[in-house]
Amino acid sequence: MDTTFNFKRYSRQMSLDEIGITGQRKLTTASILVIGAGGLGCPLLMYLAGAGVGRIGIVDHDIVEESNLHRQILYHTGDMGKLKADVATAKLQLFNPDIDVVSYPFKLSTENASIVEHYDLVIDGSDNFPTRYLVNDTCVKLNRPLVFGSIFQFEGQVSVFNLNGGPSYRSIYPEPPLPEDTQNCGEAGVIGTLPGIIGSIMANEAIKIICGFGTPLSGKLLVFNTLNNETQLFIFAAAEDKKQLQIETTNEIGLADLAQWETEQHDYLLIDVRETYEFEEHNIGGINIPLYELNNRLTELQDHQRIVFCCTMGKRSKMAMQLAKPTFAGELFSLIIK
Repeated sequence: MDTTFNFKRYSRQMSLDEIGITGQRKLTTASILVIGAGGLGCPLLMYLAGAGVGRIGIVDHDIVEESNLHRQILYHTGDMGKLKADVATAKLQLFNPDIDVVSYPFKLSTENASIVEHYDLVIDGSDNFPTRYLVNDTCVKLNRPLVFGSIFQFEGQVSVFNLNGGPSYRSIYPEPPLPEDTQNCGEAGVIGTLPGIIGSIMANEAIKIICGFGTPLSGKLLVFNTLNNETQLFIFAAAEDKKQLQIETTNEIGLADLAQWETEQHDYLLIDVRETYEFEEHNIGGINIPLYELNNRLTELQDHQRIVFCCTMGKRSKMAMQLAKPTFAGELFSLIIK
């Protein structure tokens, strides 16, 4: 690939010691495959193109819909009905004619996931669990680093997987949730600014990895809440200890277990780790400690033998278990409420 580039276009980032001419050459010769050209994909694609990443592939089989336009900033009203991958490719090519952009207007599947091997790094901005696990497992198989992001209502997550043998997506979430336990943005809603924030962080992680500066989010899960600008950083390791994984997955209980504990008068504390507004709309009792507040309130747990963390999908309750585990001597459980 041609290593020449437009000095004037990239002069501001090249002025940074961490990038310079060497870093810009790395960006110019790099190739990144982006899964999803939706809420997360739009801002991160623009920043990757702006940074001068030499070749960008875009995988997305969806078309632009009116409900996308409040957050998917690459598209406008005239794009409705067109394939997102094709529209994004054309606009990015106009935005930066120095780079190559390739459109893959199809759904990623086991049959075509091998396209990953043609790229140096993968960014997953998809909105469903089957795709996330497929992307992760393919990156592990082909030894490609993966930048991951997800959004839900007011909260976003970012992490880096499979970097230099580091942890993968399955290190945090070993198995996919049941379909009935999941919601997408169309069902749960999302504030339009959130994908812009999270997508920008994802692009920043990719640029750091390519140029080799800073500390990527490998082994770390960054959780950002737009309601109060709170951030949480969860540390995790590669999932090599199968016994540890078994403990985490089997410590899930149901409402029937909770009712039995009540009958048998077991000591436990139920903590709803959702947002306050979610708790006020619907809850099954207990106390409300939003996940982002839990780290500062761990001392409140010590007087109980069992702690049950609950939320609507299981993600936040499992993260709460990980957060409490180092300091809590009793048993920790996760409960999904409907």
